[in-house]
Amino acid sequence: MTADWNPQRPSPMPCHRYRPACERVHVPPIERTWPSRRIRQAPLWVPVDLRDGNQALAEPMDPERKRRMFDLLVRTGFKEIEAGYPSSSQLDFDFLRLLAEPGTVPGDVTVVAFTAARDDLIARTFEAVEGLPRVVVHLYAATAPVWRDVVLGLDREELRTLIRRSAEQIARLSDARGGPPVRYEFSPEVFNLTEPDYVLEICDELTALWDAGPDHPVTYNLPATVEISTPNVYADQIEYMHRHLDRRDSVILSVHPHNDRGTGVACAELALMAGAQRVEGCLFGNGERTGNVDLVTLALNLYAQGVDPMLDLSDIDGIRRTVEHCNRLPVPDRHPYAGDLVYTAFSGTHQDAIGKGLAHHAKRAADLGVPPEQAPWDVPYLPIDPADVGRGYQEVIRVNSQSGKGGIAYLLGTRYGLELPRRLQIDFAAVVQRRADGSGEEVTAEELWALFQETYLVTPAEVVPAGVEVLYEAGHQVDGRHVAYTEIRAGGALWWGAAMAGTPEEAAAQAVRAAAARIR
Repeated sequence: MTADWNPQRPSPMPCHRYRPACERVHVPPIERTWPSRRIRQAPLWVPVDLRDGNQALAEPMDPERKRRMFDLLVRTGFKEIEAGYPSSSQLDFDFLRLLAEPGTVPGDVTVVAFTAARDDLIARTFEAVEGLPRVVVHLYAATAPVWRDVVLGLDREELRTLIRRSAEQIARLSDARGGPPVRYEFSPEVFNLTEPDYVLEICDELTALWDAGPDHPVTYNLPATVEISTPNVYADQIEYMHRHLDRRDSVILSVHPHNDRGTGVACAELALMAGAQRVEGCLFGNGERTGNVDLVTLALNLYAQGVDPMLDLSDIDGIRRTVEHCNRLPVPDRHPYAGDLVYTAFSGTHQDAIGKGLAHHAKRAADLGVPPEQAPWDVPYLPIDPADVGRGYQEVIRVNSQSGKGGIAYLLGTRYGLELPRRLQIDFAAVVQRRADGSGEEVTAEELWALFQETYLVTPAEVVPAGVEVLYEAGHQVDGRHVAYTEIRAGGALWWGAAMAGTPEEAAAQAVRAAAARIR
């Protein structure tokens, strides 16, 4: 029944065709601990831009773009990078061979190579990684019932046997390779739609087969390949695995959320609370359909909570430009933390709060005796200091027809040094509102200054009319010159004038005459 206060009515859409998540996969009940946990340290971040992200591009990266993306990932601080699917294309194979050249990959960076559970593809993968000192071979197989039945045509035992045989081949080729040992990773693709007991059975078998130990752990990457539920369900699935896996201290528990429901970031964060230690995703969330989880957003979400993200995102615009070049896709203006407009306020109430917050922050820093960039951050509407990611304050406040006096005063103050009295702010805001309503466009700081001059710095009248009453005078200095603001009453109306001159007295006198010149 719909409550009386809710006028929503049934739609004509055939929702009966779809089943809720609870009918598609059974998650055994557990005593949840994740809801009360906090994320206190960054996970191991593993970007898959060069593999999962690349295969989702209309125009996959050419060698120059691949190398540029790889170098960006290294500079940003990623220590494990999925570099490709070498058996899928000659380009990916050649790129892995390029990385195997001495000196190409820093000594503390591990390269991950992706492969399906097929003998020839596994053999091709080992050819590609020959010579790489630190490498993870990432085996995957789709395990969910629909994929088993419709795509693979295998039952549970047949698929389990296939995966075990592929894992044995990987172990043999690793032993024959010589040099530093290969690390192993397994992804039960579509984990979130697979029976948890089946995934547990497969993973525990591989842990024993690969003889995982604390000094040579195995990675189990549990993807929400296609999001089908609210993030708390995924967290329950991850906590079930976290609590039941054999040799848990020998397992790196990893997640790989996609964003089909728009909750990929929430899935990853709740999964970390549920016991995950590693996250695969893409910078800015590129990937199939609605994308992989966004590593930049995840990392800066931690940063905004006072947790070191263990990545250098201090030049967010440079990172974004490189990713846009490599992917040939734009990052939206409203993208969290990185979009052109995310630190920009047009709303008058927001602008007023931000302006006051920035002034309070500067004073607090001075009181503490520290530079503003070191002072604790607590500014309304800005979860982090834009300067921490390489943004300036110039574009924090912009003016259009939705803006108010605070934003206008902030722009004139920061750009031109004007300190407008509050009543003058109100008066000028009405002037700006008329201009913005008329054009429907943004009003820049330069246009505000020109409008201010046109309105208040008018040619002073030669004589101030009789009956003028000076109600308000204020002044300050800008670049050594004295600025005066004066409000006068004449004929029952109020008029503002402003002037700049060499002395306070001269500025004040000119401001009175400027106000008088506006009398109509």
